[in-house]
Amino acid sequence: SIRLSIADVRNQCTDHGADMISIHNEEENAFILDTLKKQWKGSDDILLGMFYDTDDASFKWFDNSNMTFDKWTDQDDGEDLIDTCAFLHIKTGEWKKGNSIPYKRKYLSDNHILISALVIANTVILTVLGAITWFLYKKHSDSRFTTVFSTAPQSPYNEDCFGSWRRK
Repeated sequence: SIRLSIADVRNQCTDHGADMISIHNEEENAFILDTLKKQWKGSDDILLGMFYDTDDASFKWFDNSNMTFDKWTDQDDGEDLIDTCAFLHIKTGEWKKGNSIPYKRKYLSDNHILISALVIANTVILTVLGAITWFLYKKHSDSRFTTVFSTAPQSPYNEDCFGSWRRK
């Protein structure tokens, strides 16, 4: 499967003139939640624009805005938060921490499988079309050669005439 860092995922947003979601109060959280419920057709968990900063052992927003609000679920952090991402659960509106690798695999694998299937399908189609074209070319080539060979002008001298001319 394709593996991208969370920075790569963010770059995909910024390449389109946007950024990952950062939420600063309950109103923003409710607005995003309401919008997602109306328009989002994907998973129940949406990746937030947040990263775990190992320097001071805290979560921070990618856009450098202050962490003035949070809505974490009651969840045990465990020991290792290095590869931890933050997700907004669109059914409850709560935030939860999770490993970023399954997110990447889950969200990118469908596209990756689709692209792979399209590449394979195109390869098969091109191979079949190539084989048909080659078959038709060979058939046309062989029939043209036969026609040319059979309509070639005959010698004005037949064997009997040539044989009798030599004997004279």
